[in-house]
Amino acid sequence: MSTSAQPLVMRQARRIVVKVGSSLVTNDGRGLDEEAIGEWCRQLALLVGDKREVVMVSSGAIAEGMKRLGWKTRPHEVHELQAAAAVGQMGLAQMYESKLRAHGLGSAQVLLTHADLADRERYLNARSTLMTLLKLGIVPVINENDTVVNDEIKFGDNDTLGALVANLVEADLLIILTDQQGLYTADPRKNPDAQFVHEAKAGDAALELMAGGAGSSLGRGGMITKILAARRAAGSGASTVIAWGREPDVLRRLTAGESIGTLLVAQTQKKQARKQWMSDHLQLRGAVTVDAGAASKLRADGKSLLPIGMLSVVGEFSRGDVIAVRETSGAEIARGLANYSSFEARLICRKPSAELERVLGYVAEPEMVHRDNLVITR
Repeated sequence: MSTSAQPLVMRQARRIVVKVGSSLVTNDGRGLDEEAIGEWCRQLALLVGDKREVVMVSSGAIAEGMKRLGWKTRPHEVHELQAAAAVGQMGLAQMYESKLRAHGLGSAQVLLTHADLADRERYLNARSTLMTLLKLGIVPVINENDTVVNDEIKFGDNDTLGALVANLVEADLLIILTDQQGLYTADPRKNPDAQFVHEAKAGDAALELMAGGAGSSLGRGGMITKILAARRAAGSGASTVIAWGREPDVLRRLTAGESIGTLLVAQTQKKQARKQWMSDHLQLRGAVTVDAGAASKLRADGKSLLPIGMLSVVGEFSRGDVIAVRETSGAEIARGLANYSSFEARLICRKPSAELERVLGYVAEPEMVHRDNLVITR
């Protein structure tokens, strides 16, 4: 796709999620960067004045807590991370509240965990809250609830959280502000032939090969998490820009259509809300492996998943849980709501639907996953 897509994508974006990383927010760990946060808030105010709705996803709580506690390196123990987050969250929220208020904007702190988005009712509650705040002209400032997360529920990086929030509010654009100019074909610090990527298709597998490893000791991200976040955001039709957070007037210039950073253009239309919710599950309770014929019918024909096409079952899940559907290679191709538990699913593998009553003693549904409750992921 040519770079001519960038001005149109930017100018048309009416609902925007902006994500900033720890190294930017805390000036590489030296404490909250009041000047930088104030500058981003000034630009957010300009976007709101331009009749756009904005959500800020901000890292920095743990890094700010580390600074206040006098810790030089990021701890590994979960309880220490939680303590640092609890200390740092106070300063982070206060900083955004004061800087946004200086430009006539109200703010609201929203802390999320994956459990909030994995549970359907809590997902809808979070969505309703955020949509109401936007309607009221309030800027939500969102962070992962690091004070309560553990290995089972944490997002792992705020790039992923930014993408999930973009999907949650059906944003048009996700802007990831980082300490890099954007994506290169290789690490420019190691490869002098590395080329800057101005524009590409979100979800292109080649982008993942270009991206490097984890970033600084303060955060958990890196370019790879941003590429994966762009792919996730594209599922709801949101394009993503990765840009240097200290670029002068970066948000205003981007939304005016200026070519800054790397634009990853979404190639898909917005999904139904229920299917987007299924797509956004980070942890699944189980999976079923299907044969080539079933995989083809799901992908090409939009069919339901029938038990006869199932080869094996992994994990323990209940009826109504979101499960993955995998090819024999192990790659996930779809996910959906299970009509049967994992125990029942093991019993009906390779069985035609007409035999379900004989095997189970009853029939809940003829399908393992109905097509209306199924979303293709690859």
